[in-house]
Amino acid sequence: MQWIGNVLRGAGVAAVLAGVLAVSAQAQTLVERLGFPADTKVLILNADDFGMNHAANQGTIQVLKTGAVTSATVMVPCPWFLEVVEFARETPQANLGLHLTLTSEWKKYKWGPVAGRTAVPGLCDPMGHFWPGVQAVYEHGTVEEAEKEIRAQIDQALAAGLNVTHIDSHMGTLQYNPKYHEMYIQVAKAYNLPCRIAGMAVMEAAGGAYLIEMADKLGVLHPEEFFQKDPEKLEGAAAVDWWKKRLAEVAPGKVNEIFFHCGERTPEMEATTGSWRRRSEDVEIFSTPEMMAYIQSLGIELISYRELRELQRTGKPMARVAKYGW
Repeated sequence: MQWIGNVLRGAGVAAVLAGVLAVSAQAQTLVERLGFPADTKVLILNADDFGMNHAANQGTIQVLKTGAVTSATVMVPCPWFLEVVEFARETPQANLGLHLTLTSEWKKYKWGPVAGRTAVPGLCDPMGHFWPGVQAVYEHGTVEEAEKEIRAQIDQALAAGLNVTHIDSHMGTLQYNPKYHEMYIQVAKAYNLPCRIAGMAVMEAAGGAYLIEMADKLGVLHPEEFFQKDPEKLEGAAAVDWWKKRLAEVAPGKVNEIFFHCGERTPEMEATTGSWRRRSEDVEIFSTPEMMAYIQSLGIELISYRELRELQRTGKPMARVAKYGW
């Protein structure tokens, strides 16, 4: 150990210890930085499309109440956004991010830009609504227009009093084109928010590993594994089994995210989307005490994006939440 003494005498104790601590912090995994043992299975379970319509709102609130679902992302441009604002005001413990929206995919139920049609004309169809698909956004709009619109959505949510935990992208519009994805990460950095990014294997296969490196360099936190598939054709016990298998695949030692969509089975939801069966089925599945017990049996630690935001902003883990729901 003589070399340690020599180094300490030559460089000064404080400087050496500072360097050791810095290296130690860099060597920690994200799971460890959040305050968990290195091999812990850490999971964010997020409900997308909060605010889309009343049925989506009621279904999302139901699963958030159970505690199995820890997070939801809000569509600011949608007509039922104000119901979410009221919910957030009454339920400050709810963890709500923003489902940044540049598309309006349903045939008879539409929305348009928060920034206004004249501010972002390329993002609008002839009726003034968002285009229905991702490719149309790329063909008609620009990255600059997209940035103007998503900043307007974030600003409106903050002005409405939402305690925004993170951002993600409706239909992946901000993530399938590299230039849009780069801008999306820069916006996350500007608002000091975590964001959803696909896992390294997916990003490497798409030639986008540099985007994860970019986020990491900027200090923008994100899940390390992201599950994108959905059991669209399964119902009843088959759907429950599918979800159990998916949950059993949550990777240890990483921060994982699984998302799905919620909605009560109502005439409104049936008239809005052909995916109403899956949405209502998932609400039923994740509202049961049995599903929560199953998640716990797997040794999964549930977190929300709020924990990532706290770590990103302060460098320190947030105090452990005893349980979610209310």
